Amino acid sequence: MIYDIRQTTTHLYETPVTRARHALRLLPVARPRQHVTAAVLKIDPLPVSRRDARDFFRNWTTVIEIEEPHETLTVKLAARVTVAPAEGLDAVASAPWENVRADAYASADVDPDSPVHYVHPSRQVTLDPAIRDYARLSFPPGRPVFAGATELMHRINHDFTYDPGATTVTTTPSAAFASRRGVCQDFAHVMIAGLRGIGLPARYVSGFLRTVPRPGSVRLEGADAMHAWVMVWCGTAGWRGLDPTNALIADADHIVLAVGRDYLDVAPINGVMFASGRQRLTTAVDVIPVAT
Repeated sequence: MIYDIRQTTTHLYETPVTRARHALRLLPVARPRQHVTAAVLKIDPLPVSRRDARDFFRNWTTVIEIEEPHETLTVKLAARVTVAPAEGLDAVASAPWENVRADAYASADVDPDSPVHYVHPSRQVTLDPAIRDYARLSFPPGRPVFAGATELMHRINHDFTYDPGATTVTTTPSAAFASRRGVCQDFAHVMIAGLRGIGLPARYVSGFLRTVPRPGSVRLEGADAMHAWVMVWCGTAGWRGLDPTNALIADADHIVLAVGRDYLDVAPINGVMFASGRQRLTTAVDVIPVAT
């Protein structure tokens, strides 16, 4: 599937920002099953310096510096991306989850895709015993890892309410789990915390969902904004994407932007600025299929 992606992110500041330095993670990158034909960022006001580089997890990071006073920062993405369907995996044919856990802890690989980076606590995902016990219900002894992870995804989707006003980007998995409410970031963090709690590697994915649903399909949560889902490591079957917000196995409708241990590794914009007062963020996204 070929997609045209258009995203506009606008930061409105209560008082003028006199100087700023930001790191943007808004450019898609070529990955397995995903090819980027073109991707352009337009930034207003124009930065005095800009540097594009890959981070450890192979995400594109655009570092900019702005030295003129400004009350608005606007970043526009225009991209064309091709996504191939995911290779099918028979859930019951995947390795037992205990074997996958043992292989992850025994691994000496430090490549960015290695499971060793995604099995321990990270800055925004702690190992909460309550979430661990919740996840463990999907993993009785000997259960295939992908079958257990898929069931956990469905349970989170069933037990949690999608509520954009219930949380913020700083909400912890423990708080979201206690309230059983949140957005895609919270659904993903809770699932990651549960999987890591029982020793299974899981990573956070930021990206996009197609805006126009397939004929006969319902519109997905998160389709008009940046989305988040989970990848669970399945041993020899590799990394597999699961979307607990929509109870879906990630496929050609999911376009990957960045991957990391949690939201803080893939935040679309962070950095420092000289200003006072509050700010307001608006985001508009269109992901339009142009060809199959």
